[in-house]
Amino acid sequence: MARTQKNKATEYHLGQLKAKIAKLRTQLLEPPKGSSGAGEGFEVTKYGHGRVALIGFPSVGKSTLLTMLTGTHSEAASYEFTTLTCIPGIIHYNDTKIQLLDLPGIIEGASEGKGRGRQVIAVSKSSDIVLMVLDASKSEGHRQILTRELEAVGLRLNKRPPQIYFKKKKTGGISFNSTLHLTHIDEKLCYQILHEYKIHNAEVLFREDATVDDLIDVIEGNRKYMKCIYVYNKIDVVGIDDVDRLSRQPNSIVISCNLKKSSNPLPCLHINIAIEFGQLNLDRLLAKMWEAMGLVRVYTKPQGQQPDFAEPVVLSADRGGCTVEDFCNHIHRSLVKDVKYVLVWGTSARHYPQHCGLSHPLQDEDVVQIVKKKEREDGGGKGRFKSHSNAPVRISDREKKAPLKT
Repeated sequence: MARTQKNKATEYHLGQLKAKIAKLRTQLLEPPKGSSGAGEGFEVTKYGHGRVALIGFPSVGKSTLLTMLTGTHSEAASYEFTTLTCIPGIIHYNDTKIQLLDLPGIIEGASEGKGRGRQVIAVSKSSDIVLMVLDASKSEGHRQILTRELEAVGLRLNKRPPQIYFKKKKTGGISFNSTLHLTHIDEKLCYQILHEYKIHNAEVLFREDATVDDLIDVIEGNRKYMKCIYVYNKIDVVGIDDVDRLSRQPNSIVISCNLKKSSNPLPCLHINIAIEFGQLNLDRLLAKMWEAMGLVRVYTKPQGQQPDFAEPVVLSADRGGCTVEDFCNHIHRSLVKDVKYVLVWGTSARHYPQHCGLSHPLQDEDVVQIVKKKEREDGGGKGRFKSHSNAPVRISDREKKAPLKT
């Protein structure tokens, strides 16, 4: 592929080669059929309202960052591969608990199993977002190497799923449609890629101008799309121009865990300084992490009482959703059937309080009061319109009234 020129005549050949590589790579990642039981892994039990994984090369400051943010001790030393297993810690931020995982450093070739790279990447797949810790004093190539290793095992960083509808069928051949003009792929190339996967009956609909790689990702169906924050550590050993350039890159933030104490603060607008602790910009890191996770805190309000601001119900789009129905399911599964309407105070309401249904989307720090349906009487109707009385059915069973006194 590297030797092949890219033009109109060779795009079909390159598309077929990309499909073959993706297919063979998937077969390599599958465990052998005759393998024994699972060995010792890194996986730890999920805890809290979100999970964040620290990924990076050895000796970039992942363990020190975990110790600074959570208080959990993770051994740090002046040699590589100090951390050999997954060490969890808990960040208490904005009334929520976020699990932070310190993973062993990964090296080039980790997607093929070097340095137990597959186990490390498998744990990072189970997290909500990834913090890619990089050394600001090293070359920019480290970021590309790590991104390439993660993409090789099906992780797509800071990308959204392609707008391609794909469904296999039993008969009828291949149906190819698009809602706009395609510039990267056409019907013939799509047919060739599907035939490479031995798919001869399917329905394909393009809703965006997607590439060949996007189509292969949709056919494979095992890709994970995650948000990633690039954390540049050790900025106290580089110049202010490099710090300013790194801090302006998208999805990037600059920090220093062990800043040498100085009386002259760095004159840069993109960083906050906490000199007394030897830390730099960790508060901005937590704020950016909170924004990327998209957690929504919802406070409950019992009828006729003040809202309970002590323990919020934490929702997220990645873990169930952020509607009123998801909020009710979070409290109890059977609550949805009994809801009459919901009163909402907060940024998602047009006026206070707003009567809402189950499909209303909630926003951060909303206050919700659930009004349940009243139990209906058996007879239905009220007063003289009651169709049912409590008297016995047979006249002989009724109690005789005492005779009137005259």
